[in-house]
Amino acid sequence: MRLVKKKITIAVLLMMLSSIFLFPLSVFGAEKEDMANGEFIVGMEAAYPPFNWTQSDDSNGAVLIQGSNQYANGYDVAVAKDLAKTLDKKLVIVKTAWDGLLPALTSGKIDAIVAGMSPTDERKEQIDFSNNYYTSNLVMMVRSDGDFASAKSIDDFTGAKITAQLGTFHYTVIPQIPEVQQQQAMQNFSAMRVALESAIIDGYVTERPEGVTAQKANSHFKMVEFSQDGGFQTSEEDTAIAVGVRKGDPNLAAINEYLNNFSVDEQNALMDKEIGFQPMSDDEHQAWYRQIAAIAMENADLFIRGAGMTLFISLIGTIVGTLIGLLIGVFRTIPESENKFLAFIYRIISFLVTAYIEIFRGTPMIVQAMVLYYGTALAFGLNLDRTIAALLIVSINTGAYMSEIVRGGIFSVDIGQFEAAQAIGMTHRQTMIKVVLPQVIRNILPATGNEFVINIKDTSVLSVISVSELFFQGSTVSQQNFMYFQTFAIICVIYFVLTFTITRILRFVETKLDGPDAYVPISNQMQVE
Repeated sequence: MRLVKKKITIAVLLMMLSSIFLFPLSVFGAEKEDMANGEFIVGMEAAYPPFNWTQSDDSNGAVLIQGSNQYANGYDVAVAKDLAKTLDKKLVIVKTAWDGLLPALTSGKIDAIVAGMSPTDERKEQIDFSNNYYTSNLVMMVRSDGDFASAKSIDDFTGAKITAQLGTFHYTVIPQIPEVQQQQAMQNFSAMRVALESAIIDGYVTERPEGVTAQKANSHFKMVEFSQDGGFQTSEEDTAIAVGVRKGDPNLAAINEYLNNFSVDEQNALMDKEIGFQPMSDDEHQAWYRQIAAIAMENADLFIRGAGMTLFISLIGTIVGTLIGLLIGVFRTIPESENKFLAFIYRIISFLVTAYIEIFRGTPMIVQAMVLYYGTALAFGLNLDRTIAALLIVSINTGAYMSEIVRGGIFSVDIGQFEAAQAIGMTHRQTMIKVVLPQVIRNILPATGNEFVINIKDTSVLSVISVSELFFQGSTVSQQNFMYFQTFAIICVIYFVLTFTITRILRFVETKLDGPDAYVPISNQMQVE
């Protein structure tokens, strides 16, 4: 009876495993159909006000962000809505990290980039650009109480610690400042605002619309504007902003036709209108603990959704990864066949397993996420759902680590038990199922729990492919309220509660499996001795 139950359990687990790996194929077909069904899919950060930002409702013409209950608004959204109307298509907004915009476009995940992007020569090598839909000028954002608040020209920033966003031309103009201490480029404007407010940097280079918004939202910030002679020397293409599309996109002509009739006066009027729509926090002057409480209550739904997604991905990833590790561990114990053909097949599979383990243990999960999500679309045309891609990434990554943990668990079983099982006539399969694996599972339980806790924290890297896990939701909230320390203090507490709770549950399970005397605190052991 026990053997039948074990077989049923194994069959169910295998069905779950196969469904997780096969489901993306159905998603691929569905997404392909959606992308071809009269939609204009636009990518943007939704974190660069007033060009684009995230808000919690559809007020002032905001558009729902794909795969979330949040909305995007701003100058870019307004332009994208007009472009979609011109193309007679439905507008779909995809929130994507700045680094992911070009891969998303070239891989076919989105149809266009409308995100305040300048048509530089480097980008023109990868994608095509439309005519300009806005022209801006560079300013410097500093602290209102800092040493450079009264600066008038870039010469006044001599020796200052200055940075800009990674992958933008803003970073390339910093060396024009005499004796500048050019800091490492930062991932996004959220990071730069936090660094500025905490005095890690003296200022960051940005464009005037973003500067106006940041200064209006946070009294600790001040925007420094320059005269034509005292500012940065830039080319026309640097300050221009255009729509990015794939090479040879047939919609480019229609987009340009619309933009040709979009005058500079209309652009400025629309920008002023969107700056007025930008949501501002009214909690800036409250005590920090009141701000934290207000943010937690106002965004409880977002934080709960993010925590739920984090737990879901980390739990499924750990379970599937453990199954992969067990399968690989058992495979490695199979004796090599005397049949030459079977022995050859065994060596090939063994080589592939070793390569899989070394590759996924030797590369960061954030790189694996980019390659799997964007690379498969670019190379093979597979448009995986973000959540499915996240599950695959975490599962495969965990499997590589768990295979080594399982190997150690198998080695921990005394060799005499193998010999005893063989002596009474048990097959290798029977030995593994009835003797070895029950001990291995018990032995690796602490390490498996540790992998689960690690996965809870490591899911934060999945924000690079816009998975709406806890860190992604925290970033969304902080981009709305400009209160980065307060928001991420809440996120930190949530992560701690998740990991601490999971650790205690696993400790309880270990105690139940091994008996009441399994866990004895070190302090008690010392007293006994």
